[in-house]
Amino acid sequence: MICACVVSTYIHKEDATVLVQGSSGTDRVLQVSSLAQVILDPDCRTIRGFEALIEREWVQAGHPFKSRCCKSVYSKTDSKFESPVFLVFLDSVWQIWQQFPCSFEFNEEFLILLFDNAYCSKYGTFLCNNQKERKMNKLHEKTISLWSYVNQPDFLKTYLNPLYEPNSDVIFPSVAPQSLCLWKRLYMRHQLDLSSHTEMWERIKFTKENNLALQLRTSRLRRQVDALSKELQEEGISIHDALVRSTGE
Repeated sequence: MICACVVSTYIHKEDATVLVQGSSGTDRVLQVSSLAQVILDPDCRTIRGFEALIEREWVQAGHPFKSRCCKSVYSKTDSKFESPVFLVFLDSVWQIWQQFPCSFEFNEEFLILLFDNAYCSKYGTFLCNNQKERKMNKLHEKTISLWSYVNQPDFLKTYLNPLYEPNSDVIFPSVAPQSLCLWKRLYMRHQLDLSSHTEMWERIKFTKENNLALQLRTSRLRRQVDALSKELQEEGISIHDALVRSTGE
């Protein structure tokens, strides 16, 4: 996150061109470049924008998901290629998300969905190590994309953040140790009772939806009042006279 913040600072404040270089360019480089885009670009903080970011910066750029996520992150393995690179990226996004909860269209369930599918998935998005392997295995014929599932209206609403308010500003997260939290919803979901956490978000969602319904009703009533006022003016009747007549006074 620190490196991503440095890159974002140079791009945003100094209008500089930054080259992010690594040994293979398919691990830490992708973490830094992706996080920098999340910080700088509000589109990457929407669901479809984040999907495009993952597809562009991770899938098509050749992150070796098969090698890095060859076993569950909770199990022991002797594979020298296994590494939770993608998980570290998702965790970093969550750290920014919990500092700016109103700036992301998606909720943490969406990030957890990506984590789960990176390690075990019935979709072809995170299978194989690169595009060449995917083409050789004809994944486009044998599987469907994870995004085709997520973007269905009935399922999409599950991953929407009820607090979301579009924010075009750059969001610089704090990287101080006291600002970073343990992602309990992911790492401890099988040990802790998180029902109160789920209930809280359900209440927030209900309140937001109820508030939206009230706003729509208010707008509709205002339009009706404006229409009635216009009719009264055309007939030469003042609003006061109309009220007097309606009350029979």
